[in-house]
Amino acid sequence: MVAAGVMVSLIPGIGSTLPLTKSPFFRRSSTISLRFISENTKRLEQQGHAIRCNFNHPGYQIQEEGQISPWHDIPLHVGNGVFNFVAEISKDSNLRMELATDELYTPLKQDKIRGRIRCNMKWNYGLLPQTWEDPSSANPEVDGAFGDNDPVDVVEIGSTCAKVGEVLRVKPLATLALIDEGQLDWKIIAVSLDDPRCSLVDDVHDIEKYFPATLTAISEFFRDYKVYDGIPGNKFGLGNKPANKDYAVKVIRETNEAWTKLVTRSISAGQEFITWTLLNASSACS
Repeated sequence: MVAAGVMVSLIPGIGSTLPLTKSPFFRRSSTISLRFISENTKRLEQQGHAIRCNFNHPGYQIQEEGQISPWHDIPLHVGNGVFNFVAEISKDSNLRMELATDELYTPLKQDKIRGRIRCNMKWNYGLLPQTWEDPSSANPEVDGAFGDNDPVDVVEIGSTCAKVGEVLRVKPLATLALIDEGQLDWKIIAVSLDDPRCSLVDDVHDIEKYFPATLTAISEFFRDYKVYDGIPGNKFGLGNKPANKDYAVKVIRETNEAWTKLVTRSISAGQEFITWTLLNASSACS
């Protein structure tokens, strides 16, 4: 049984410089919102895993009503090399939440791939809105691997525990070219602008100094996290090392361009579930 979670609208405040984008998924109404869904929400709330949205931006106020897609309607760019990040899994959580790309408005839902719901995530984990890893495009710099048909993932390494659905402003520091079951699955390593150490780190070489052993721990986690399902360990491209900030920004730019082509229907969707989402979203906008 699927229970509806919290619905929160984001309304630009006076003088806001970060308007929400009207993508083809935008539902025409006077207000706009994030709709997050979880299986058995009541039980999750009793366990302290309530589904919440907190758009952490001073130019917006919260109001209940309306719907948007957290993937397609939250803007990617904040400005000055800063990006919006939507948290799917809270730091130190064992509850695996994931964007449901095959559903209208792409809500966050409990992921039960292979029957497991636990993930033991040690960092805030989520996605960059308005990005897409194109499954029809082979990357010559990463062993010719094709994109995994999802938005780009982010590992936010700050000290604060983000709520599921919370939108944080983050600064990218590095990226890992994870090859997960043969597909390219970029992992952007970033830090929240609200973290006390944010001003101290600006690139991959700063991470070890101010966040000791974090890069190694992240690499080992994503290398081995499917081994328990009987799947061989994952591999990494780019010389098996994290790439620097400039490369991470390049990945973000290219996947944002791919997303733009996807939602403007100028590129093939690659898999039926993306096409299904596009068609249903179009009908909802009419």
